[in-house]
Amino acid sequence: MSTYDFRVPPLVVIGGGAFQRAGVEAKRLGAKRALLVTDENLLHLSHVRMVQCELQDHGLSVVVYPEVNSEPTVEHIENGLALLRQEECDIVVSVGGGSPIDTGKAIALMATNTGSIKDYVGMDKFKHPKLPLIAVPTTAGTGSEVTRFIIVTDTATNVKMLIGSPLAISDVALVDYKLTVTMPASVTASTGLDALTHALEAFISRRANPLSDNLALAAINHILPHLRRAWANPEDAQSRAWVMQGSTEAGMAFSNSSVALVHGMARPIGAYFHIPHGLSNAMLLPAVMRFSHEAAADRLARVAEVVGVQRGGIIESALSVVEEVEGICRDLEVPSLSGAGIDRDRLLHFAPTMARDAIASGSPGNNPRLASEEEIVELYCQCL
Repeated sequence: MSTYDFRVPPLVVIGGGAFQRAGVEAKRLGAKRALLVTDENLLHLSHVRMVQCELQDHGLSVVVYPEVNSEPTVEHIENGLALLRQEECDIVVSVGGGSPIDTGKAIALMATNTGSIKDYVGMDKFKHPKLPLIAVPTTAGTGSEVTRFIIVTDTATNVKMLIGSPLAISDVALVDYKLTVTMPASVTASTGLDALTHALEAFISRRANPLSDNLALAAINHILPHLRRAWANPEDAQSRAWVMQGSTEAGMAFSNSSVALVHGMARPIGAYFHIPHGLSNAMLLPAVMRFSHEAAADRLARVAEVVGVQRGGIIESALSVVEEVEGICRDLEVPSLSGAGIDRDRLLHFAPTMARDAIASGSPGNNPRLASEEEIVELYCQCL
């Protein structure tokens, strides 16, 4: 067996009420003044207020930064960093989906490193450890609370920048399924399928390792049987809990084995058409799985065995997983690209550039079947 690194947060707390550890853990990390990064929509729910109260009850002052109302941009990070410095905050607490959590990671890193976040595109470019960071996810999908990756859009160039570093991993992840109950059905679907994409791509990635394999298979086995029920019935606590745990398991898996072609193609959709990342993945997943299944047949046959859909030989079992993915996307009413508002002519105009951007991101290089620019353009067209 070859040697490999495996990186996860020092502490992950999973279960109902996990968010109540926010104050205790912030105090343990030596913090006195927190920048609470979130989005404006969550201010209308109780999530932010509850975490804020936990921090204040343990003696911390709290400054709320609620401007992350879209996927993270360079401006979000610069504005949050300016507020953190102005208020002399010594810890970042992110509450929300992947956007506030990624923004919080970037702010915590830029507080201790020079230049612009754009200087750190790629892998392992930060020199100094970040400020302490606590991540509290309110969606069961991105896994950002446990990963070493940050996705930031440069609005000047329409490029989604991929930044990776072990220094980006949160110090504490508080994974509380009860915070997902208020998600609309469409968000439950897109974030849950985002998590499923993480798990599937982590497992078939050319960079997979034995530990990421175990976590990816566990995530698939927790998400597939429960996501439909969580989508249909938000009050189904058991299904919510399993999907949430599966999301975190998938995050740990892909953070250490990387993602593949779906993610490479999804980032340009977000950059050019401003479609949320989870929905972009969900819309692409069935077509890309069908494109890749023969090259990943051995691995997908193992998935088929785990989730109980194996049949015939290896290729047939791999195809059964593709059909299972197509079925759950259909059941959860995932739209086509055109159904999500993407104009066909605009997509065809940008598709060659998007294909080049996808390949340049590096993720498609991990796919079991490598795709040319022309094949990626064809896949975009299939998804229309």
